[in-house]
Amino acid sequence: MRRLPIFAAPSAADFVRDERKVALSLVSGRGHLDRVVEAVKAAKISVWIATANVKEMLVERSRVGRRSIFGSVLRVLDELSERGVELRLLHAELPSRPFRDELERLPRLTKGGLSIRMCPRIHLKCVIVDGRSLYLGSANWTGAGLGAKSERNRNFELGIVTEDESMLDEVQSLYEHLWNGGECARCGRRELCESPLA
Repeated sequence: MRRLPIFAAPSAADFVRDERKVALSLVSGRGHLDRVVEAVKAAKISVWIATANVKEMLVERSRVGRRSIFGSVLRVLDELSERGVELRLLHAELPSRPFRDELERLPRLTKGGLSIRMCPRIHLKCVIVDGRSLYLGSANWTGAGLGAKSERNRNFELGIVTEDESMLDEVQSLYEHLWNGGECARCGRRELCESPLA
């Protein structure tokens, strides 16, 4: 006879909230770039990103007439850091080599301007800007995910953007819990984790 696993008490990461009405926008494809990345570029206080996969991404930095000038999204984050914006990146696996190479060229970010934590169990994708705008969806922090690639090369992604305070509170609370290692002690994948958060 096969035994069923015995589960401990639910963690803070296990919940279902009551149904309620929430104002939101649905975004797909390039809509991620237009709504999510543009919100990040306009951040004044904080940008918290959770993603499974991180890659270098080129985004529009400026316009000269009708011509767009593109550059690394890390340069955008560097400018935000210079203005005092708190930047957090919570991710699951080693970022791409181009991302790491570009990051190494930005000492402000590598010396604390961008706080980075890795957890192999992170699969949620969210972007929280200034504690006022929330993206939840399928897109990783990559050009193919966030619509920064050509229409023929980007992923089919779907997500929501909302300013709903209750939803923001819930997601920020979960993010903070994971960021601070709230699940590390009970994690069954610690052998995959180079540096457990707790």
